[in-house]
Amino acid sequence: MKRKLVLENGLSFIGEGFGSNNEVIAELVVNTAVVGYQEILSDLSYCGCMICMTYPLIGNYGMTDEDYEAKNMAVSALIVKEYNDTPSNFRYTKTLSEVMEEQNITGICGLDTRYITRVIKEFGTMKAIICDVSKSDDECLKQLKAYQPATNLVEVVSTKKIWYSRTSNHKYTIVTVDCGTRLNLVKKLNQAGCNVVVVPYNTKLEEIMKYKPNGLFISNGPGNPADNKEVIELIKEAKGKLPILGIGLGMNSIALAYGAKLNKMKFGHRGVNYPVKNLVNGKIDITVQNNSYAIDKESIAKTALKVTHINVLDNQIEGILDEKNGVIAVEFNPETGCGISEEEYIINKYISIVKSFGGKR
Repeated sequence: MKRKLVLENGLSFIGEGFGSNNEVIAELVVNTAVVGYQEILSDLSYCGCMICMTYPLIGNYGMTDEDYEAKNMAVSALIVKEYNDTPSNFRYTKTLSEVMEEQNITGICGLDTRYITRVIKEFGTMKAIICDVSKSDDECLKQLKAYQPATNLVEVVSTKKIWYSRTSNHKYTIVTVDCGTRLNLVKKLNQAGCNVVVVPYNTKLEEIMKYKPNGLFISNGPGNPADNKEVIELIKEAKGKLPILGIGLGMNSIALAYGAKLNKMKFGHRGVNYPVKNLVNGKIDITVQNNSYAIDKESIAKTALKVTHINVLDNQIEGILDEKNGVIAVEFNPETGCGISEEEYIINKYISIVKSFGGKR
């Protein structure tokens, strides 16, 4: 079925549809990863986005039940150069198109994704629509102009009820504030000897303390971190009472709670090869990232937060620390295994902080 992608700057592309046939409007972003489309699609931080993959061949290893980052997907659409519907992978259980149809995710292929990427790199992320090819470009542009993105994306993806992930012979209990957390992060905390209690994003500190936690984890998530007042207030209240770990949106929420400001980047960091320098030990690691916002450097200098990591490419802040209050956070994904030393540093550093706070059950 012929489908059309129209950008808010007027550019139009015609291709073939796959997955769901729904018409969709969302923010168009680019991901430069060569592999990992399943993990990308199931990352709830992409809620409200349509993703253009720069790697040309997508779908060739299908989808595997064990590799999802969330039970349900929240991405709006997927844009690829060439879609493969005959996977070659002994582990695959369904094709990408089958899963996208089940999850109501629109796909379009046969487009010049390299050109689309150059447009986004030059002009920044922008709104786009995927629709039937018969709809006129003028009508598409009218819809794009009238479209207002949602501001409650964390509320959309956050768990609606409390759930648990336990491990044998646990040492600590960590409460995870679910803003769209990846399941792999929960698994890493389990492997570090932690029982994990996952709670909705708007859970009050009083309720959290009933679980007698040894620490608090503010997860990754979609949208503008400043929209989530409940999370920011929770961090302010919990600071000094519980060790806090923040990832992605969690890090930015911590920065806001300390009084720093955020800036939206032109096209964000989305891919698997971002070099990050650890200012503590001088090492550089290759990291996986998915974020649109960066901490304002001048504003963070006026807070109690110390910058621990920077992005080598654009010098953006990638890690922060408040040693006195046991608060540590990074912008990148520390659980993916690309930056081994960073994973060890962040997870183990947080566990050592929990221990130093007298982490007793």
